[in-house]
Order: sequence, then structure tokens, then C-alpha cells
Amino acid sequence: MASNVYDPPALEPGAVRVIPLGGLGEVGRNMTVFEYDGKLLIVDCGVLFPEEHQPGVDLILPDFEPIRDRLDDVVGLVLTHGHEDHIGAVPYLLRLKGDIPLIGSQLTLALVEAKLKEHRIRPYSLTVTEGQQERVGPFDLEFIAVNHSIPDALAVAIRTPGSLLLATGDFKMDQLPLDGRITDLRAFARLGEEGVDLFLVDSTNADVPGFTPAERAIGPVLDQVIAKAPRRVIVASFSSHVHRVQQVIDAAAAHGRRVAFLGRSMVRNMTIAEELGYLRVPDGVLIDYKRAQDLPDDKIVYMSTGSQGEPMAVLSRMANLDHAIEPGPGDTVILASSLIPGNENAVYRVIDGLTKLGANVVHKGNAKVHVSGHAAAGELLYCYNILEPRNVMPVHGEYRHLIANARLAQDTGIPPENTIIGENGTVVDLKDGVARVVGQLDLGFVYVDGSTVGEITDADLKDRRILGEEGFISVIVVVDAATGRIITGPEIHARGFAEDDAVFEAVKPKIAAALAEAAQAGVRDAHALSQIVRRTIGRWVNQSLRRRPMIVPLVIEA
Repeated sequence: MASNVYDPPALEPGAVRVIPLGGLGEVGRNMTVFEYDGKLLIVDCGVLFPEEHQPGVDLILPDFEPIRDRLDDVVGLVLTHGHEDHIGAVPYLLRLKGDIPLIGSQLTLALVEAKLKEHRIRPYSLTVTEGQQERVGPFDLEFIAVNHSIPDALAVAIRTPGSLLLATGDFKMDQLPLDGRITDLRAFARLGEEGVDLFLVDSTNADVPGFTPAERAIGPVLDQVIAKAPRRVIVASFSSHVHRVQQVIDAAAAHGRRVAFLGRSMVRNMTIAEELGYLRVPDGVLIDYKRAQDLPDDKIVYMSTGSQGEPMAVLSRMANLDHAIEPGPGDTVILASSLIPGNENAVYRVIDGLTKLGANVVHKGNAKVHVSGHAAAGELLYCYNILEPRNVMPVHGEYRHLIANARLAQDTGIPPENTIIGENGTVVDLKDGVARVVGQLDLGFVYVDGSTVGEITDADLKDRRILGEEGFISVIVVVDAATGRIITGPEIHARGFAEDDAVFEAVKPKIAAALAEAAQAGVRDAHALSQIVRRTIGRWVNQSLRRRPMIVPLVIEA
């Protein structure tokens, strides 16, 4: 929930309004809305993955509430790249209005369309490439190549009469990328000459000094680990990290091993990447996972999902011996990805589980098997100096990342009053080169839980945490409707307690006494009586057993 909520005024003629609906103060659910002349342009529409204190939640969506009544004004949805934290919520937005045009690069749209197919949605889409310009409603868009941990990522320059905004999406400045496609700093310089009024810039690594190492630094390490591995090799990474998978395939092929993909999203995404030519697989290297089990142990590499310790992903299931492939002594497991904040415990649990089974676990803590996809402080400083933007709004990152990014901007001479630290729902208006915060919307988390979207509240999650941590007690009492006297009960059942139900014999007289007192006072309402039961047993359990369980009293009048 946002602090100091207040509504913005009507948008002035000629001004551009910017509202981030997700991605500020968190790593995920990136989504920003741009408004000009009554029309809306959306950039990205991603999901956030749940943490341990959100039990049962599958995904968290941006809060679409501010635009729900204005979907007819949306002229397009630009997707900067194909990662889940930028495209994962697209199906949920298109459920509200199916004909919002999707704009993105070939790989990005292919990944989105595969996802939409599962939701039975056929989108309108426009494929763009770097250097291309498109007019979408009142917005003139120009797409610029940026380098990231997935191919085909784009930054987008948004021009309106009187304003130029640049949104980087996720990016870094790898100077020797595997696909030869570098962040187009010449285009950045040209935009800088034109005059960027508002720069919305990726903050994920703003607090990391220096430069993000090159992706190709990982190849030799993977090669070495796979060369030395005595038995099977299992590599876990994000299911869309094409460059990382490419390096694993190259290393496997070099050492006479074949590669099998594990996990539905890995199989789907890599099939798309190979069909479109982003993933190059030498003949005969890929093998179906079922046939892979017939190969000698030293001839196979499994490429799987689950590098974040997700409970249902392949790697976690292997660690729990809940998968056809059971890791053991001599097997090598490589976690080739970062730790998303909030997932650390889950990841270390998986590492421990695999180590206990005898596997040799290689991760970024003990070998160079991962480099980030985001620009570190040194790269961001270059950007500020090349662009010299009038105003900066750090996006994509937790609060400390946004602050670190704003400081870098100020180090290069951008005045503090021109660096905007926002949060989700902060409304920024840009006019005549001046950016001002003019409102703060009250946005919430929208939880996807099974097939329900937005039905689960924070109160429900609190109940789930109590159920999981403190246990559950049900109390059934039948009382005489006329006198309020107990006819049968109280019958007490508990779940999640070490004690036997017999321990509750001690509290039954207290419940009976409290109900008798209420009956004498003339209390006959079943709801009021059930509250008395709840308070009585709650106090007793807290004092005697030091627990605060969920208590469900049922008082039946007969």
C-alpha cells in the first residue's frame, strides 16, 4: 500500500503523464502507463513471483485498477523483452480486453504468443526491430537495440509533440555479447543530442560498483565443469535465458554429451528460440528426455528449470526425490542464475538437499557460472553522460536500487529535484521539460491463486500463515435456544498441535461457565455466543500452550 495517497489533477494539454503500476520497490511486475492527449500506451506487463510469506499464491500481477475503465483508450502494449517479469501478466490484461495491440521484437512476441495460446487468446501483434519507428495513436515510438540476458531486447523512445522519453527496459552493456548485438549507444547519443526529457532507467544493479562481466566469461567455466564431471550434469537456469542455454549446448557438444530439456517452459521456450534461429543446436545434440535415460551417465547434460528453488520446478523435485531423475554421488548440478531477492532460503534449501544426496553443486557462490543481465553502476554512469537527460526516474528495482540509481544520476550533474524516486502508483506529469510528481494512487497486490485472479486478499494470506504456523481449532457447542444452556459439547478438534485432543478437556469447563454466564445475562444470539467461545479458548490456548491458532467456533441453537 502506497504512502500519502492523493489523486492527480486533470492532465494539462500538451503534458505527458507517466504512471508505473508495478516494478518500483520490487524486482518484478514491471508495467508503466504513458498518457497523452486522452490515449494510453503501456510498456511491459509482467508478474512478480511470490515469497514464502505468501503461501499458495502462484503469481502476483500489477494492479490494473487505474486503467480498468480506460482500456478503450489503450493504443498499444510495448513489450521490451521476453522475461516473465515483463510479459507474464499479458494474458490477464488481454482477458479484460483482447484486442490491445502487442508490439515487440520477434522472439518476445513468439514467447508471449505461446503463453497466450495456453489461455486461448489470439492477440493482435506488430513485430518491430531495432531502428524501426512506428506511430501508435499520438505516440511516435522508436525502438533501440539493448543487450540483456535474453536476445532481442529493446529500449523504446516515446515522442509526443513537445516531449521525448526513453525507457530502457532491462539492459546491460556487454561489449562482447554472444550474439554480437550490443546496446546501441550511438542511438542513445543521438537521442541525447535531441534532448531526452525523461529517462526511465533499469535500476536492478545500480548498487553494484563497476561493470557487469561479459556473458562469454561463463563459457569456459561451464566447459571446465562439464569436462571434469564424472557422471550426469544437470544445469538449472531461467527457462528463457537463451544465451546461457547456448553455452551449455556448446560445452556439452564439445565433450561428446547430448542435451535434454526438462520442464515445460524450458522445452517450449527453447523450441521457439531454435525455430527462430536464436539458439543454434548442432545436429544430433538434442535428445528427448525419455530417451536420454538410456545413455551412459557421462554422455548426458540435463537443462532444467528451477534455479530459484520454486517448489514445483524440476530441480526442487529432484532434490526431494520426487522426479524420475534422482541425483546422487558423482552427479554435477550447476545453478546458472542469480538469486532473485526473497528466494535465497528456497535456493539454499535446494542446494542443501542436492548436496545431501551426494551431488556436487556448482553455483555463483563457488564458481563463475552466472553473470547478471543488468547494467552495474559504471555502465549507468556512461548512460547518464551520453544522454544528459533533463529528468531521471529510476525504475525496475527494490527501493535501495532506485536510491542508488538516483545518486548515480546526481553524481553526473543531474539536479536532485530532477531525479524522481517513485513507487508503484506515483503519478508524474512531464511538460516543457519539467517532470513533477502530481499524485499517488493506492495500488495493491493482485494474487493469482489457481484459477482465481484477485480474489485472495492479504487477510486470506494472513489466515493461511496462521494455519500453517499456529494450527487450527474447531469448537462445536449445541445450546438450548430458549435458556442458552449447553445441550451437548463443547466438542473440540485441533490440527497442527503436538498435543492430543485430550489436552482440551481442561478448557471445556471454562467454556461451559462462560456460556452459562452469558445465558444468565440473557445473551441468545448464536454469533455473540460463538465469540465468547472463541475468546475463552483463545485465551486458554495462548496461556497454556503459547500458541495463537485459528479458532472456528460453531454454536448451534436447538
